[in-house]
Amino acid sequence: MRVLVTGGEGLVGTAVVDHLRAHGHDVTLLRGDARDRAAVAEAAECVDGVAHLAAIPSPFHHPADEVFGNNALATFTVLWTAAELGVRRFVVAGSVNATGLIMNPHAPPPARYPIDETAPADVADPYSLSKQVDELTLRAVCRRFGAAGFALRLPLMISEANRAGLRAWAAENAASGRGDGWGWLDVRDGAEAFRLALTVPCDGAQVVHVAATTTFQDAPTEELLARHAPKVPRTERFPGRTAPIDTTRARELLGFTPRHGED
Repeated sequence: MRVLVTGGEGLVGTAVVDHLRAHGHDVTLLRGDARDRAAVAEAAECVDGVAHLAAIPSPFHHPADEVFGNNALATFTVLWTAAELGVRRFVVAGSVNATGLIMNPHAPPPARYPIDETAPADVADPYSLSKQVDELTLRAVCRRFGAAGFALRLPLMISEANRAGLRAWAAENAASGRGDGWGWLDVRDGAEAFRLALTVPCDGAQVVHVAATTTFQDAPTEELLARHAPKVPRTERFPGRTAPIDTTRARELLGFTPRHGED
C-alpha cells in the first residue's frame, strides 16, 4: 500500500513510518506545511491512503487561534485535497481530548466509567476543540467522497525515551487523569493501530479509542476512582490496575490488542 504520512517526524509519526515500512508499505512523508494545498496535492499523488498526524500537540505553547486554526485547517486540507485526488482511506491521529475533559479548566469528571466513544464532550480549550473538529472533518470527507477511515483517539503516548519522565509527571498529576481513565499507549502499539486502521475493511468514518489495558498509575484503579471520581457512575468494577476505558470498538473494528504494557 502506498501511504502518505503527515507529521512523520514526531513521536508517534516516526513509529508509524518505521512500522509501515517494516510491513512492506511504500511510505511518503509530507515535507511541506500540511495547510498548503499544493504541497499536499504533490505528496498525495498516486497514494492509496493517508495517515494524518501533523498537529500542534497541546494548547500550552502557542496562541489559542494558532492551535485551533493550524490543527483544524491542516486536517481539512490534507483530507479534502487527498480525497479530490482519489484517495479513499484515511487515518487521523485523534485524541482522547476530543471529549474536552482533560484540558478543561473547570476539570469536569466523566459522565460514567468505563469511558467509551459515546462519552459526552465538555470542550473549553482550543486543542480539544481542534480534535473534535478533526473527527467531524473525517466524517464530512468520507460522506462527500465515499471514503472510509478512522479517527484514533490516542491517549498519553509513551516511548522508551519519555517513559521515566512521564511516569513521574503522572504520579504528581493523578487527579487530572480521571478525565480519560488514566489512559496511555506505547508508541509501538500506536503504530500497529495505524497500520490496522489503514488496511482493515471499513465503512465510512469511525471513531475508536485505543489504549493500554492498564492505567499509567501505580495505585489500583478502584482506589483512583474512589479518590478522584467518587460520584461518577460505573457499570463494572476494575480489578488491579485495569484501565476504566472501553476499547471494544478497537478490538472489533481493528482487531487491535495492545502488546506492550507496564510492569
